[in-house]
Amino acid sequence: MISNFIGWIFALLVVDPLQAEIQQQAERARLPVEIVRQSQACLTSQGPKLIERAAGDYGWAAATVVSIAIGHTAPAELLDGSDPQCLVGALKGAGAGA
Repeated sequence: MISNFIGWIFALLVVDPLQAEIQQQAERARLPVEIVRQSQACLTSQGPKLIERAAGDYGWAAATVVSIAIGHTAPAELLDGSDPQCLVGALKGAGAGA
């Protein structure tokens, strides 16, 4: 029960804003459609993993939310760079150029 609640809060505070940020960066940087599609696929695969981790590790979830809120960690840093669907470098580059 509490794990579901923590997962929901984490999705609300981290995953949803991450999705919005990536979409905004892609539009601002005018990235090719294929990169936008891959970023959406990345969030589709990574989002549930992040939520599951948050539901199982409350300390990590709280630290991550605080770290993102104060600007110490960029949300894109949570994505797994080894996942072939995630173009983390391209997404970080889009954010830096904006």
